[in-house]
Amino acid sequence: MEKELLQKAQMRKRIYSFLMALLIVALEGGIMLYTWVVFYNHELPKAYYFRGHIFIFVVYMLILFLISIMYGGLKIGSYRMIELTFSQVFSTVVTNILFYLIICMIAYHFPTPLPVLFVTILQSFCIGAWVYLATMIYRRLFPPLDILLLYGGRKKDLFVEKVRTRRHQFAINASIRAEEKELSEIFREIDRHEAVMMWDLPLTLRNTLFKYCYENAVEIYTMPKIMDIILMGSNTLHFFDTPLLLTKSSPLELEQLILKRFFDIVFSLLLIILLSPIMLITALCIRLYDRGPVLYRQTRVTRDNRTFLICKFRSMIVEAEKDGTARLATKNDARITPVGRVIRKMRIDELPQLFNVLSGEMSFVGPRPERPEIIETYQKEMPEFTYRTKVKAGITGYAQVYGKYNTLPYDKLKLDLYYIENFSVWLDLKLIILTAKILFTFESTEGIEEGNITALKETNHE
Repeated sequence: MEKELLQKAQMRKRIYSFLMALLIVALEGGIMLYTWVVFYNHELPKAYYFRGHIFIFVVYMLILFLISIMYGGLKIGSYRMIELTFSQVFSTVVTNILFYLIICMIAYHFPTPLPVLFVTILQSFCIGAWVYLATMIYRRLFPPLDILLLYGGRKKDLFVEKVRTRRHQFAINASIRAEEKELSEIFREIDRHEAVMMWDLPLTLRNTLFKYCYENAVEIYTMPKIMDIILMGSNTLHFFDTPLLLTKSSPLELEQLILKRFFDIVFSLLLIILLSPIMLITALCIRLYDRGPVLYRQTRVTRDNRTFLICKFRSMIVEAEKDGTARLATKNDARITPVGRVIRKMRIDELPQLFNVLSGEMSFVGPRPERPEIIETYQKEMPEFTYRTKVKAGITGYAQVYGKYNTLPYDKLKLDLYYIENFSVWLDLKLIILTAKILFTFESTEGIEEGNITALKETNHE
């Protein structure tokens, strides 16, 4: 009976989230519809009437809904209010830009964008009010999920810290080092909680506990191991009546490599042309600040462990590593210049890498290109770190979008492997679109802790 109540509660959460999503999309659509009818309809060669207005309203709502899903703007209860507000406002801005371009195509000229600008500001205020009210109601109706943490391996503190940032969503009310308890005792404890999180458990023990939770309708959150992520990307085969999983040594097929390279050439050329004014202004600012070189080149590693010279705008003082030690940027790093802080936060320092993409040394999407010395350090702790070099390094990627500059190398490795094993053109396009949001999420550029030269901490790994 208790499990049935839990399932009904989960269903009510989904219904509530869907209704709230429908409310904000309809509200924003209604505001834009009014703007369309009053300001833009008369700009058309032939004005629209009732059915045409309904069509425009539906098109706008569909675009906004899809983009909001992509950027996570409708995840009531999953994101903090500030994250949710930013995501939905960003989704609205992108949608309104696309909608204005549609208006230009329909009108055969460029009407004034001022009404769309004012509407965007009004929609942003509505989004802020919607996020606050929807989140407060959600938290009143649905308390945090009662979690039992089952852990093994090394210290779990880093994981617990991450969960605490979602205290409105999860509450770890009990934790057990699973290897030190009898199974019967663990099973009794599982029955007292709504959900279970498994952190770095030995495979045999994890499988046993997983089966028990699955059989008893207990929600399971599992930290995947590296082999789990590789298996996620396997092809499913059937050997007569026996299912098989095929994992290839080369994750990308020949036609995928050709398509990816074609995309890299076309897109890099286009962006170099479009962003050349920004690059010129950045180069001028760097040069005027300290008269030092505008660019710096550094040895990095790409596909098949080949090295190349990466090209970036210089954001640090000249001879930032004059002691010869390779180190990542730290929080409040004194080596970063004032100009460097700005271009690092806005990712402008990465723009010269477009020439690395054009030359074939990098791709638009792929694992972050690391320095050979740092890779060697990481491999002492994680021999699997070299798996990232099965594809070309990229300007953006799965770990860059879903992680941060100071994300633990083991977590970055798993994010990169997920991308490698699940590659598709659609995934590349999705990551490029999501990168636009990350450009305005400044905490993703946060440096490592003071005193460290790499992002290694005491991590959990096989």
